[in-house]
Amino acid sequence: MPDDDAVMIVRLDAAQAREAVPALAAVLLDCVDGGASVSFMAPLAPEKAQAFWHGVAEGVAQGERVLLVAQDEGGAILGTVQLVVAQPDNQPHRADVAKMLVHRRARRRGIAQRLMAAVETAAREAGKTVLVLDTVTGGDAERLYERAGWQRVGVVPNYALMPDGALCGTTFFHKQLAATSPA
Repeated sequence: MPDDDAVMIVRLDAAQAREAVPALAAVLLDCVDGGASVSFMAPLAPEKAQAFWHGVAEGVAQGERVLLVAQDEGGAILGTVQLVVAQPDNQPHRADVAKMLVHRRARRRGIAQRLMAAVETAAREAGKTVLVLDTVTGGDAERLYERAGWQRVGVVPNYALMPDGALCGTTFFHKQLAATSPA
């Protein structure tokens, strides 16, 4: 297993995001194959996973999303998270955290925690003070968010499907960020 300190969190621009589509699709495919409820059903076709990431890259190009990845010392993508900054006019201070994914081979190394810290930094840099996200009720990610200081809003039973078609509850969280003052 590579040294955890060798993992870097990197913000991708649109060109880098387009170039990373195959690697990002591989992480998504692994997570869905591993049973993660992240909006896709199993079996997930590689073409569908790549189409999703092409759409994300377009969102980055349009300034609607921030895409962060965790890379090992060789540049391989181990995980990713997005910050959806494009919000309605009455919510310019808010962003959504989406698709926090870590490849199964890289889990239990603090990568998800580092991605979440980086997404909060990106949110502050974008002037966002309220973050929201949702996750499968009872899963590992739910505990991660609680440990990171996110506040549980509530649970909606039977909100989504697991990749195998079973219903699952979804827990919604928010986090209030302190506004950064100009330097």
